[in-house]
Amino acid sequence: MTGTPGTTTPAIPRTLEEALELVGGAIAPEDLFGPYDGTPEACLRSGGRMYRALARILHPDAVPEGRKAAAQAVFTRLSELWQRYQQTITGVTGRQVVVTTRKRAYSVGGERARGDIGTLFKVSYADAAGAEVRALLKMPRSVADNDLMEREATALERIAREGDRKYASYVPALVESFRHRDEDTGNERRANVIERVRGFRSLAEVREAYPDGLDARDVAWMWRRLLVALGYAHRAGVVHGAVVPDHVLIHPQQHGLVLVDWCYSTLLGRGADDAYTAATEYVPAMLDRYAELYPPEVPAKQPPDPSTDIYMATKCMTYLLAPDAPKPVFRFARGCTLAAPARRPHDAWRLLGELDELLGRLYGPRRFRPFTMPAARPGRRK
Repeated sequence: MTGTPGTTTPAIPRTLEEALELVGGAIAPEDLFGPYDGTPEACLRSGGRMYRALARILHPDAVPEGRKAAAQAVFTRLSELWQRYQQTITGVTGRQVVVTTRKRAYSVGGERARGDIGTLFKVSYADAAGAEVRALLKMPRSVADNDLMEREATALERIAREGDRKYASYVPALVESFRHRDEDTGNERRANVIERVRGFRSLAEVREAYPDGLDARDVAWMWRRLLVALGYAHRAGVVHGAVVPDHVLIHPQQHGLVLVDWCYSTLLGRGADDAYTAATEYVPAMLDRYAELYPPEVPAKQPPDPSTDIYMATKCMTYLLAPDAPKPVFRFARGCTLAAPARRPHDAWRLLGELDELLGRLYGPRRFRPFTMPAARPGRRK
């Protein structure tokens, strides 16, 4: 690609006046974002940096009250030029794919996955140092599910604030939560931007790859890490409420685990001594395809407690186990999935210690056991 002769990328403005003058004087997209003289990826990265910098300065919510009208007109012009620039480079026509909030400007890419209530899109944004960061934008398909997106944001914020950061990798980080207005319908939807993880596969994919079940030694490391994720959340006063195979992601090679989709979560209450008490709300919805994995209190619309998550986590593990797994493992699982919540374990950390004792008796000292998965097929639901 070649640019207009003599065209160079302008310096990034530092003030509102400079930004207004630069955009107002731009005739073509390359006047703002630079010539089309590199690879598409390089042009988009360079142009994206300029767009995000200008968008932060010109966004109507970021300027003084008396300058909002002027900023809005120039901001609209900026968006039009950025759309044309992207279309020229990529050859893709249609509406621009940039979402701007009070904090950031997100360049939106293709669809990454479709969940039960929302669609995940690939996005990128610039951090404080100007470096590109990749994340996922989670947008509900219906405004009726805004409350579930708010639950997720509230849960992730609380875990990050009150949980032990040593275990932060077990839960996705919330980058930002905001309301997005659809220009065509005027509907407002709650959107969450969440950190992007790579190389992870869901337990549903594990089961599909190994339909005859896994050796208990392979399930053991997944079980241990899932209990860590639950212990981390419960100590922060959050019950996940939907620990099902689609929401538990593992990294086969690194033996990592992330518990995702906190849209069905509930917060535990707090007593006078600041200790957590039972939740006052019930789990807002169930996933019908996994109805058999839920404990009785969820369909009964009774408030959950940490034993609710432990019940479902255990069901996820027995869902993976081969039928010929050692009987003590199944007895251990039965003790975690009793119908009455009061009779189940409530402390994931203590349960982890008991699981380790059982595994030690069965297999001796822990040692790394490689685990492999077949390559993911394109278009899979994540």
